[in-house]
Amino acid sequence: MNSNILEHKVAVVTGASSGIGRATAIALAKAGATVIVNHFPSEDSRSEAEAVVREIGDAEGRALAIAADISSEDQVEAMFAGTLNRFSKLDILVNNAGIERPAPIQDMTLADWRAVIDVNLTGQFLCSRAAVRAFLNHTRSEHTSGAIGTIIFVSSVHAIIPWAFQTNYAASKGGVSLSLCDRSPKSWHR
Repeated sequence: MNSNILEHKVAVVTGASSGIGRATAIALAKAGATVIVNHFPSEDSRSEAEAVVREIGDAEGRALAIAADISSEDQVEAMFAGTLNRFSKLDILVNNAGIERPAPIQDMTLADWRAVIDVNLTGQFLCSRAAVRAFLNHTRSEHTSGAIGTIIFVSSVHAIIPWAFQTNYAASKGGVSLSLCDRSPKSWHR
């Protein structure tokens, strides 16, 4: 499927160096989007992200890897500023990045609780806020439909189905499902 339905669109995919994020980045590029492959700022994640960028490029797509810890407000702001400086716009955000720090609740540290909440829930808020700000500065062109941006939130079935040793993960994904996502589809219009 090499349609160009997303030609002239710019997408940021968080946690795109592996798993669901990687597959999403590749699919968006195949559909014609220029994809920002966000990854955690570590050597392993950078190598994985660069492999995703190469795979997209080998298929004649366009992608760029950008490191940012999405639990850091400054790093999120820098990632979106870098995207806008390079491509002048943002059309799609896929909030995918997530981590796990499993432990029985009686043994779970506050640091492990906070790390998961900060990435899986606060990170989606920080990225969404930055994306909406970018959408609101969008200039209309022949390539823009009535909606000026799209945000996709990735949650988990474990937001509602218990999973042993994952209290922090379930709470973070439940927050995404219930707080950040309205049950009705929304578009941002000027």
